[in-house]
Amino acid sequence: MKKKLISFTYSPWWNLILLTISALLISLAIKGIGLHHNLISGGISGLSLILHYLYPQFKISYIFFILNVPIFLLGYVYVSRRFFLYSLYGMFITSVFLFVLNFQINIKDTFLATIAFGTLLGSGLGFSYRSLGSTGGTDIIAIILYNKFNLRIGQTNFLLTLIIFSFGLKVLSLDLILYSLIAIGIAAYVGEYFLGLFNQRKMVIIIAEQPEKIVEEISRRLHRGATYLYGQGSYSHKHKKVILTVVDSVQLKRLEEIIFSLDPHAFVIEDNTLNVLGKGFSRRKIY
Repeated sequence: MKKKLISFTYSPWWNLILLTISALLISLAIKGIGLHHNLISGGISGLSLILHYLYPQFKISYIFFILNVPIFLLGYVYVSRRFFLYSLYGMFITSVFLFVLNFQINIKDTFLATIAFGTLLGSGLGFSYRSLGSTGGTDIIAIILYNKFNLRIGQTNFLLTLIIFSFGLKVLSLDLILYSLIAIGIAAYVGEYFLGLFNQRKMVIIIAEQPEKIVEEISRRLHRGATYLYGQGSYSHKHKKVILTVVDSVQLKRLEEIIFSLDPHAFVIEDNTLNVLGKGFSRRKIY
């Protein structure tokens, strides 16, 4: 059952589900909150809002769709055909939601609306980042830069947003631009949080008197592997086997129990890791 579930999370249907949820959340943020408080989002959706404020006769969904066309050509050339097709679906379903959703989330305070706007937007972007596609816009440019130069997606989107916001100053008051910047900062943080939410693991380094027994118990009880690093004590000058292993957050306390039940004086270092690629953990994400 577990293998089937893991296999499903790498299937086309899983990616389409993620992109659909992403499109819905982004559209809710824009149509339900942003539009009614004259806020703007980042990237192409933000530029679409600016053009809509300038020319109200044009629907946001149409503007969003048209502006995405040249960027999608970049995605096709510099990323992959698969990424292009997934993103084409993401952009199309986002345009559909932007067209059909016509209601207001009743938040009167502008600052609270800003927080809600950024949180919804960031959640939508986070689901998109988890997929093998995007919902269009500057996400495609950010992913191209991520693939080529390993630049963080959220930070890249934030920098591209600053360029879009410079146009917003011609349409909106400085107060609304600053509120929108706060929202985009929240969205960038939430998006990055979603990206690492299910990938974060604990890297553990163990110095103990019975390393072989500890490794045996890690394998038997946690079904995790371990690696010996060979070190030398700076004071005692004794050569020791240092254990390096990686577990998920749920297994961490069980690992501590194994270690300290065998060696109460063990020295343990625990550190967070953003992502672990390999057997038993995540697969490499190829766009």
